[in-house]
Amino acid sequence: MANPRRFAGTITVLPPPTGVRFVIHPSPTDPPLPTYTLAAPVTAEIDIRKSRFIALAIPVADRAAAMRELDALRAQHPTATHVCWALLAGGQSGMSDDGEPSGTAGRPILEVLRHHEVDGVLAAVVRYYGGIKLGAGGLVRAYTDAIATAMQLAVRIERIERGLVKVDVDYADEARVRRWIEQEDCELVEHAYDMTVRLVIRMPLASREAAAEALRDVTHGRATIEVEA
Repeated sequence: MANPRRFAGTITVLPPPTGVRFVIHPSPTDPPLPTYTLAAPVTAEIDIRKSRFIALAIPVADRAAAMRELDALRAQHPTATHVCWALLAGGQSGMSDDGEPSGTAGRPILEVLRHHEVDGVLAAVVRYYGGIKLGAGGLVRAYTDAIATAMQLAVRIERIERGLVKVDVDYADEARVRRWIEQEDCELVEHAYDMTVRLVIRMPLASREAAAEALRDVTHGRATIEVEA
């Protein structure tokens, strides 16, 4: 038998009755698989037995951002009976039934997000009770259908991990750096004025080292740059 070709991972050969099947396990040196989020928020509404279910799916950076979105949602719907939600955001995931029977709201919403294979997404369903009880099974179906309807409208995009770069520049260089930020895939998230100007920039993790070099060039070496770990 000829020697097998080499792959980046390891190969296990299993001999089922109908032939040979190869199972390829990713190597630790393989690049990470891409993850996906939403291009923009989506919303949908369904009515079930006089109850209104308003579903939203929102791309978020982390749990703190998700909690801010939930606070805003509750403020928009102060008379809602329930605001149930689920969050997929790496190690910061979570869910809440918000007073509905355990397992009838947050868990179904979370399963819909998992089905769509997204990360960095908050899904919430606002319920206005219509006076007719749906039962546990009916609630599961209602919350599932509500968020699934919203997700049908969603556009998935590859999620790009981002980090911060802190730049201290002379006042004379501020305009140059701001123009550079506007031209790149970056976001100015904070600025402060003291003896120098401090600009905090959010950008793709993979771009930070190259960006630091570009900022030094833009300021002719005068910028002090800190790349956060």
